[in-house]
Amino acid sequence: MGGAVNLDGDLPRDHLRPYVHQGASIQMTTFDERESSFEAKFKHDKELQFRVNNRRNKLLGLWAANLLGIHGADAESYAKEVVKSDFATPGDHDVLQKVLADFKAKNVEMSEHRLRKQMDDLMKIAADQIRTEVKSD
Repeated sequence: MGGAVNLDGDLPRDHLRPYVHQGASIQMTTFDERESSFEAKFKHDKELQFRVNNRRNKLLGLWAANLLGIHGADAESYAKEVVKSDFATPGDHDVLQKVLADFKAKNVEMSEHRLRKQMDDLMKIAADQIRTEVKSD
């Protein structure tokens, strides 16, 4: 019987080591690739959710502007104010409070429940709009 059998054929043992180019290891495992893929999907989903929230807030601003008697370019400006109000604190509370305060200042009758319902309805519309835009890109 003799010597050890080389199961790798004629390949040197170096083929098992990661490829090193200019001091950096470039070996990607399946796990690394999956992790990168999940991270990219997570980032993409967060960006889409950000766009949907902003679109919903713009639509809410335009809807509220109409009820407040604001039209044209002033309505667009008001909608931008509503979008900006969402950056004050995490969540929808800042947007809700801004619009409710504006309604109260102009004596527009609006309950928090009705406004939240409108926000929910507009979220669905915004999601559909953004989904359509992403598909067409």
